[in-house]
Amino acid sequence: MTPQALQAADLVASVIQPLEVPPALAQSPFDEPKNLLVPPGFGVRVFARVAKARFMAVAPNGDVLVSVPSAGKIVLLRERPNDTPQAFDYATGMRNPHDMVFHRIGDVTYLYVAESNRITRSVYQGGEVGSAAREILIDGLPDNSTPELQGRYGHELKNIALSPDHKLYVSIASTCNACVEDDNSDPVRGAIYEYSADGTSPRLFARGLRNAEGLDFLPGTTTLWVSVNNRDDVRVPIDADLDGDYISDRGKLMPSYVDDNPPELFTSVRAGGNYGWPFCNAIPSSSMSTLDTLPDYEFNRDNSVLNCASVDRSAKGILAHSAPLGFSFLHASAVPAAYRTGAAVAQHGCWNCTSLRAGYKVSFFPFDAVGNAGMEIDLVTGFVINPAARTVWGRPVDVVPDARGNLLISDDYANAIYQLYPR
Repeated sequence: MTPQALQAADLVASVIQPLEVPPALAQSPFDEPKNLLVPPGFGVRVFARVAKARFMAVAPNGDVLVSVPSAGKIVLLRERPNDTPQAFDYATGMRNPHDMVFHRIGDVTYLYVAESNRITRSVYQGGEVGSAAREILIDGLPDNSTPELQGRYGHELKNIALSPDHKLYVSIASTCNACVEDDNSDPVRGAIYEYSADGTSPRLFARGLRNAEGLDFLPGTTTLWVSVNNRDDVRVPIDADLDGDYISDRGKLMPSYVDDNPPELFTSVRAGGNYGWPFCNAIPSSSMSTLDTLPDYEFNRDNSVLNCASVDRSAKGILAHSAPLGFSFLHASAVPAAYRTGAAVAQHGCWNCTSLRAGYKVSFFPFDAVGNAGMEIDLVTGFVINPAARTVWGRPVDVVPDARGNLLISDDYANAIYQLYPR
């Protein structure tokens, strides 16, 4: 189905629905009524409360795992008839556990977990409420404990994906907003590394990706897609008068320019690719497709450090500072059929824009039969109370389909898991 057909079928968020809250989960902020904008034919409810909930993974038996990096643990949620889910501390004593992936190799199902300094896996047994012994696959990844960083690591949480041919991909994000040190470090930061499924045979897969939070493989392919948080405070890179005072604004830090630049990235990633950061920045376009780039004023002013004409173009752009985090392809899920050829993306939202118009939602990208992403449409919105006053009540982190055709959305601000369900 084409993007135009999807919109014509009215799959965009357009209906105000009261957020359903079970009495047992009605603590703040749900002690007061909340509304969300969702597509026609859907309802939305608070499914569970998990403090500082981040990424999720649905186990083969339908249990839901939720990472809580700030508490060093993973919570398991198990549904109960006519009740809220039962919660178990599935794994504790971990260092900033973040992303989790179930992956089957032969007759064995593994649960891979990305901690800030290592990648581990355990053998998963259906119905378990606690993790089996964890095998360390990759150790010594850079995080706040790395001596050379002296406790400074802006994006130390790690994200992972496993391919159909059993390769493990690890995002090692930037330590900073923009800096050349990460591009020269070992391992390179602002990059994705590839390993064998057992953590051996590392190689630099792609670079120039400032903070790739979401990683997933387009179903039926070995094509890796990522959602990327781009930099803040980019200076005007061109010789232009943007404020109408007849003076060039090149090199200036202007809120009006920063608000729109650079777009966040949602893109396929190729082996050996370089996506520009910190030397080249994507620029927005009307289609937000195959984005051009411009040299960064601070680090590549004359385009001599890295020729921006040579960097890989992002397949899709998302409004600057939307902070896309987790995403899921829905092709193999049980969600309504019209959404089964696309990806749902959770956008955490801008923290320093002049108006909170970017992010704070879940969006949907339809895909065509050959793997091209179409125009972004809104799937769930309504978390912002007043954009100009910068007031919000929720911030989506991750979105995953469950075993029954619903979408689960984590929120580390309202400390909740929502369920978007077809009526």
